Amino acid sequence: MALALSKVPRIPDKRVLVGNDTADDAGVFQISPARALVQTVDLLSPVVDDPYTFGRIAAVNSLSDVYAMGGKPLSALCVAGFPSGGDPEMLGEIIRGGQDAVVDAGAAVIGGHTFQDSEIRFGLAVTGEIDPRRIITNVGARPGDKLVLTKPLGVGVIIQALVDRGGIPAEMLNTAVTIMTTSNRRASEAMIHWNAHACTDVTGFGFIGHCWQMTAGKRIGIKIFADQLPILPAALELICDGVVNSGVKMNRNSFEQHVRITTGVRAEIITSLFGSETSGGLLIALAPRNAQNLVRDLAEQGHQAVIVGEVNSQHRGTVAIA
Repeated sequence: MALALSKVPRIPDKRVLVGNDTADDAGVFQISPARALVQTVDLLSPVVDDPYTFGRIAAVNSLSDVYAMGGKPLSALCVAGFPSGGDPEMLGEIIRGGQDAVVDAGAAVIGGHTFQDSEIRFGLAVTGEIDPRRIITNVGARPGDKLVLTKPLGVGVIIQALVDRGGIPAEMLNTAVTIMTTSNRRASEAMIHWNAHACTDVTGFGFIGHCWQMTAGKRIGIKIFADQLPILPAALELICDGVVNSGVKMNRNSFEQHVRITTGVRAEIITSLFGSETSGGLLIALAPRNAQNLVRDLAEQGHQAVIVGEVNSQHRGTVAIA
């Protein structure tokens, strides 16, 4: 994608505050001195069998891009790919699940688009609003910042096991579904309150890929504390049992050259960090005391958040795992 976009000229429009020339989660378009639109679109293939639950997961995943920028969702368009001859009731349940997630976000579904595809795909095109003076991008981290992760890692491995094996224990699946359907709304509101410097949501590029994107064109370096990472124990067990998330190979090829790994970090942990995540948490950079306050506030609201690393000025453009 980066190569494809490199051929596309940047539009010289001063109203475009965040465009496609960065790896940010959404674009931002200014409409007044105090107001801007934040816009994004995303699609998922089914990650669970239940159509309603899948629709909800896909919608929460799409909405997350707005939250990662510090925005508030306003409206959404459903986008669905569906096979010819597919069950329309199934599609209806997918859309219903997505709409319920949008309503829970305080936004509205105002339409959508369907297209014929060989497999089911569903997601949202989301429009939100944001104060143009308080946009949180993925390139604002500062040396000395702490990094906070707001959801556990490992959902991608669990979903891969479901696909590969045709079924997994109910408890394992329920844990993954709970994580994927948990909105990043509260985390976004809290990071705005505590003056976050940068943020991204952890999805397809995996934890490593999204960390590297935050190094802002080799302007900073990132150190991750391996023993503090909230990785689902079931995910690590699945990796040791031979389950490999489909995103691992792609993300290793793309980002491994930018990673320094301290001897002694377990192989299954490293593999999990390269795996793609679905509807993952926010990775937030902010001043140390504010990071502690953010973790405390989210804990009081029943959301797990962990300080997992720090930003430095050494080894710029590199993610160190120690």
